[in-house]
Amino acid sequence: MKSWRLADSRHLAYREAGSGRPLVLIHGWAMSSAVFQEALESLGGDLRVLAPDLRGHGRSDRGPSYGFADFAGDLRHWLEGLDLEDAVLVGWSMGGQVLLELFPKVRHRVAGMVLMNSTPRFTAGPGWPHGLPAGQVKTMARNLRRDYRRAMEEFFALQFAEGELSRERHRRIVEFAVRAGRLPEPEVALAALESLREGDQRGCLAGIDCPTLVLHGELDPITPAGAGRHLAEHLPLSRSVFFPGLGHAPFLSRPREVFELWREFQP
Repeated sequence: MKSWRLADSRHLAYREAGSGRPLVLIHGWAMSSAVFQEALESLGGDLRVLAPDLRGHGRSDRGPSYGFADFAGDLRHWLEGLDLEDAVLVGWSMGGQVLLELFPKVRHRVAGMVLMNSTPRFTAGPGWPHGLPAGQVKTMARNLRRDYRRAMEEFFALQFAEGELSRERHRRIVEFAVRAGRLPEPEVALAALESLREGDQRGCLAGIDCPTLVLHGELDPITPAGAGRHLAEHLPLSRSVFFPGLGHAPFLSRPREVFELWREFQP
């Protein structure tokens, strides 16, 4: 792990492998850069792959708040400090929403984006059926307060569709993606979940004026495939790939296929 000192003296931790064009990988809610360990190993021979831990996640220092703008502000400082240019940014799940917030601030550094099982609005509401019901999100928060570790285990179990993984592969993923990382403190996870509950980024999609690849599992129960289709339809320069039979984390269940798409996406 490497570390970058932010303007307020907090440290942002990140992983890095390889050299060449930057490929920046942003993890989802309550996860860490550990989830991208296989991607760093697979793609580091062709690209400069960087995977930061969002504030309060993994080994990055906590911050006073956990809105999309807060996460994006840290990433902006880090990208500018490393002077990354012509970068492709990959955001998985909440990481994609962080990228939608970040993009206008670093447009001159970005060649393209990949949104992996992401959404412009996490919670369902009037005119938006492609999210989790508000009651389910409230139940998630209540369960996190009651039994944090069990609630996290249940959430991770939602990542994959029935039959998507062998038992051996599931154990392997848990080992490198969960146990090798660090769960955020409960208050961090709850604050970030509240940001997810409140966030609505549909209005910013028309301003994403870079090539964007939308990837989504058809059986995703966390960010339904309809959210991915909305992104594909409303992002001006997008193309999309939907994976039949896969859930919320195709890059973990079908890594070779997904990593090849990331490698080939060179706008």
